[in-house]
Amino acid sequence: MANFPPKNLTVATTGASGAIFLRHLLRLVDGDDRIETVNFIASDSALRVMAEELGLKGRSELVSQILGSGKPASKKIQVQTNADIGANVASGSYPAEAMIVLPCSVGTLARVANGVAAQLIERAADVSLKEKRPLVLCVRETPLNKIHIRNMFRAADAGATIFPLIPAFYYGPASLDEMAREFACRVLAHIGLPQPGAFRWKG
Repeated sequence: MANFPPKNLTVATTGASGAIFLRHLLRLVDGDDRIETVNFIASDSALRVMAEELGLKGRSELVSQILGSGKPASKKIQVQTNADIGANVASGSYPAEAMIVLPCSVGTLARVANGVAAQLIERAADVSLKEKRPLVLCVRETPLNKIHIRNMFRAADAGATIFPLIPAFYYGPASLDEMAREFACRVLAHIGLPQPGAFRWKG
């Protein structure tokens, strides 16, 4: 990576359950002074899931709605339209230093794993792979069929990190929010952005 920890992130969300994990990831990156820019992309299916799971109403002030808790509009999180294949993150010359897809549906996984980049999320992921930048796919599906498993292998073989959306329980989370925040902390730590207050196993 050009910068470590990364200052310019791409965060995408797709049509799988787990919007609460995305909410906590965005809250963390919004409050992390090491991060200067976040390009955020939501698929149409993700918008449907977030409407159900987070109570979003329409697409206006999308980031503020996702952040919740009356948080003001973020100055660093910029919304990109998934249909805009000419957006900044579609080019390898744009200095995005890492990309996270949370949650990552198995449909998105399949397109990334097989180089099908018809929309911006898959194109940005394809750019991450070709430029050898960190790409973290937080896959959420169960049970997994052989196609899913093969596609996870293909994506990992191409350079992606498969980071299944599986929360931990050994630290005794007291709420869904605590569980989701800790998972988001682990994802960020994986790309060089450890978060203060994250659980550390001491043995």
